[in-house]
Amino acid sequence: MKGHKGYVEGFEEEYCKIEIDGSVENIPKINVASHVKRGDVVEWNGDKWLPNPELTRTRSEEIKKMMDDVWED
Repeated sequence: MKGHKGYVEGFEEEYCKIEIDGSVENIPKINVASHVKRGDVVEWNGDKWLPNPELTRTRSEEIKKMMDDVWED
């Protein structure tokens, strides 16, 4: 795998689309924990992509803040 952290963009057939190092990769679902959902920050543990709840929460808060800043203008 190119990176150790990624962002889940969504799912398509037998693949999970994960943005890794700026490009979206089609990762076979078998290599992704079954409870991963769209928007999760995931980390590669050498066997599977697993969600990181703390990083996901932080990223969600950052995105919300950016959106709030856009709508304030």
